[in-house]
Formats: sequence, C-alpha cells, structure tokens
Amino acid sequence: MSFLDLLELDFVQTALIAAAVLGLVAGVLGPLVVTRKMAFAVHGTSELAFTGGAAALLLGIGIGYGALAGSIIAAVLLGVLSRRESDRDSVIGAILAFGLGMGILMLALYKGRASNKFGLLTGQIVGVDSTDFKLLLISSIAVLVVMAFIYRPLFFASVDPDVAVSRGIPVRTLSIVFAVLVGVATALSVQVVGALLVLALMITPAAAAMRLTASPLRATVLSVVFAEIAAVGGILLSLVPALPVSALVTAVSFVIYLVCRAVSWRRSRSA
Repeated sequence: MSFLDLLELDFVQTALIAAAVLGLVAGVLGPLVVTRKMAFAVHGTSELAFTGGAAALLLGIGIGYGALAGSIIAAVLLGVLSRRESDRDSVIGAILAFGLGMGILMLALYKGRASNKFGLLTGQIVGVDSTDFKLLLISSIAVLVVMAFIYRPLFFASVDPDVAVSRGIPVRTLSIVFAVLVGVATALSVQVVGALLVLALMITPAAAAMRLTASPLRATVLSVVFAEIAAVGGILLSLVPALPVSALVTAVSFVIYLVCRAVSWRRSRSA
C-alpha cells in the first residue's frame, strides 16, 4: 500500500489523533518536569504503568485502564514516600525495580499473543482500540484543565519553593497533584513509545525547548511543538517502511534535542 492509502485507514487516523493529543499533554507538562528535576521520577512511574498494563492484560481488561491505575499509584507513592528531597532517588529506584519485576512476572503468566507483551515495553499505538482512545481523550482533557488551574502557583513553587511556602502556597499538595498529572500523562505516553522509552515524549522535547529560551511561556510552546513533531512525525515516518513507531518517535525527538543544543552552543559562542 502507498503512503496516501495508509493515511486513509481508520486505525492510522486514530493513531495520529492520539499522538497529537499526547504531544500536547507531554509538551505542556514537560518544562515543569524538567524544572522540578523529575526525569527519573517519570521513568519510575512508567515502570508502574507497565505493571498496571501487564495486570490488565492478564485479567483481560483494557490495557489503558491498567496503565493509568499503575501510574497513579506510582505517583502517589512517590509523593508520600519521598517527603525529603534526599530520599527521592532511592524511593524512585525501589519503586522502579518493584514495578519492573512485577510486570515481568505478570507477562510471564500471560499466555496470549507475544505482540501484546512487546507492545507494553516498546509501544503499539496502531493497536489502540476505541475504549483506550476515549480514555486517552478524557484523561488528557482532565490533565490540561487541572494544569490550567494550578499552573501559576505550581510554577512559583517549582522555581522557589521556600518563598512559595512563606507566601502560604500549599507546596506539598501541589507536588502530589502534579505527580499524579505526570503519572496520567506517562500512562498515556506508554501507548506510543512503551514503558522503556517514555522519556522521549515526556522529557526530551521540553529539555530541547529549554535550551532555546528561558521564558516559561515560550519554552512550553516550543515543547508542545517539538513533542507534536516527534509523536506525529514518528508515526508518519514508520508507515511505509513498517518500522517500529517507538524507534522513530525517539529518534526524531533526539534529533530535535541535538539541534537545539547546537543552536544553544552557537549562541553562547557568539555571545
């Protein structure tokens, strides 16, 4: 089939819409994730999303629901157990190891198609059914609405938490709420790039954008643009050669990051 013929298929169109929605959500959250130094936390959360997805696969229910439940549980655990910043890395490491181990156990017990197992690790967005697609849309809208309400105090708390506390901002509560939002976005991103490569959407576009500007607004806009290019572009590039979507999404995302680093380096040299 030609490239244009593939674009007319329903599951391809669904995949592209889902990728665009995920690019928006990941792009909005990404700069704050980078500012709050939560890249490792995103990786740990993705492992629990993988565990939840594996449990859903084993029980015969929607994978999206399982991944969402697992990621929210991970986010709450991270928020509750890592009360001190010095504890954060060790808590994330413990949760990551537990999640990966339980996920592997559940996949070993699952006797269904091997492609379903592989898709949890590396992504399989072309297999998103109507139930998962509705869940993705509803969850994405909920994340964006909550972010619209908490963005200003959350950004303040991210940049200067001590001053934010003195101003009466509920820094601890905001941290837990944001962790849950990141958990939801991580669970949704697992459908595109899988649990192992989720950082390609949640971190890399934002890190690239913050290489180009110090403005929070511009960084968010650029992060969304880069995430959209990586997610949608990766799917489009994978259609004709029938290559893994996750590999091309991560490749596009990393190329964008390298270009932004080069631009940043050239600016610093010129200055």
